[in-house]
Amino acid sequence: MSGIRGEGGMDGSGARGGGLLVAGTTSDAGKSVVTAGICRWLARKGVSVAPFKAQNMSLNSFVTREGAEIGRAQAMQAAAARVEPSALMNPVLLKPGSDRSSQVVLLGKPVGELSARGYFGRSGPAANPPSDADSSGRTRVSGREALLGTVTECLEELRRTHDAVICEGAGSPAEINLRRTDIVNMGLARAAGLPVVVVGDIDRGGVFASFFGTTALLSAADQRHVAAYLVNKFRGDVSLLEPGLDMLRELTGRPTVGVLPFAHGLGIDEEDGLRVSLRGTVRESVVAPPYGADVLRIAVAAVPLMSNFTDVDALAAEPGVVVRFVDRPEELADADLVVLPGTRGTVRALEWLRERGLADAIARRAAEGRPVLGVCGGFQALGERIEDEIESKAGTVAGLGLLPVRVRFAAEKTLARPVGEALGERVEGYEIHHGVAELLDGAEERFLDGCRVGSVWGTHWHGSLESDGFRRAFLRRVAAAAGRAFVPAPDTRFGELREEQLDRLGDLIEEHADTDALLRLIEKGVPEGLPFVPPGAPGGTS
Repeated sequence: MSGIRGEGGMDGSGARGGGLLVAGTTSDAGKSVVTAGICRWLARKGVSVAPFKAQNMSLNSFVTREGAEIGRAQAMQAAAARVEPSALMNPVLLKPGSDRSSQVVLLGKPVGELSARGYFGRSGPAANPPSDADSSGRTRVSGREALLGTVTECLEELRRTHDAVICEGAGSPAEINLRRTDIVNMGLARAAGLPVVVVGDIDRGGVFASFFGTTALLSAADQRHVAAYLVNKFRGDVSLLEPGLDMLRELTGRPTVGVLPFAHGLGIDEEDGLRVSLRGTVRESVVAPPYGADVLRIAVAAVPLMSNFTDVDALAAEPGVVVRFVDRPEELADADLVVLPGTRGTVRALEWLRERGLADAIARRAAEGRPVLGVCGGFQALGERIEDEIESKAGTVAGLGLLPVRVRFAAEKTLARPVGEALGERVEGYEIHHGVAELLDGAEERFLDGCRVGSVWGTHWHGSLESDGFRRAFLRRVAAAAGRAFVPAPDTRFGELREEQLDRLGDLIEEHADTDALLRLIEKGVPEGLPFVPPGAPGGTS
């Protein structure tokens, strides 16, 4: 596979690796899955591959070993590629704090809050923090050209050190209202000379219109980079689809390079923490009866701006553990454990818990000795008091008062990858928070830099439940407090389950995509002679 680098190999010749941009007709069309699948397929073939997403909007994030915050989807894709995640793979991360504003994370570090109009208008975060920092050390807002320069520099660095880089777009490339400031779809494709494969979700219906319309709304210069289509989530006999694919090629001059079947239970990390069913169950990596006599029921409070809800995936992977997202107090009645997850708005989450009666229900549980676990923002909410002049600017706010903790929000964000011990087991996790917790007298036990009082547990550590020994020990404590004859399965290995899921994504590409065509695009770049599909972008949009 050395030829994938085009001009040479990893021999110091300066040749850069191949590249491909995976775009989508809509959000949730399957871009993340396809990108991860291509990465795993290439990695299994011995290709040095890396994922890349120029700009990501997500409340699910991860901390790299060098202490940079990136989208969790890119960390998952890095695992698919069998490489260590880095800030280069997601240079711009937007973390929504409301419908109108987001925290901007640039090269792994937060640089401030910005409104949607400010970000997608004429300005964005500065590309060069050292030269663009003001007297307070905060990064000033600079132009879109500078931000695009940072993005392309990160991509070029990855291409210099890998045989291939598989880029993921965002939303749709045909969002014509945002095209002038685009740095993640066609703006990136043109700046970096990338061929584009457009993914469409046929399960939603209208996939042919979506493919054609997406292409026809792009300018001629953008269309020159759209090389192929890929159908996702198909159910049924592919031969019934083929006449439509042939007509699509006649209409657009572009082939379809794969029809991926609908696959249940892929279990990959979600990108968008704002889209989660309050009534649905968490996907389960393992479908198996309980190891002991009872099941264990876990209710996760679906707080506003919920972040890193992937923390409960490891619980859902355990045979006999049922995980639900809830938003009503009566839904806690039969829960053996209530989880307060992370959130980008701790004060807002507290208001929501009180408005819905969940705060009182959780307090009653604690008084009865029934287990409650708070993670990050959920841990902060369980404390006595919050002083917040940073996130909500609400000042001093009373917490739920279930843990002897006072929280002060600091301007500097804590980003860390801690390792420790709890319940006699080694634990690894990651921290992403502005809140600084002060532990007061009254804690019965220190717990992952947090504490426990009775059946109430709190920690800032995300990802701790992925440590198998600790998860089993914790679930045994929960089962004992709940009076359940639940026994954790002794052989559940969450890391292995995740690897199996990533291999399934690689299988989807290897078995159902035209891999020769994908390799040609990655290696050779944008094909020559792709025809223009009228009418093109309205008003000559770039």
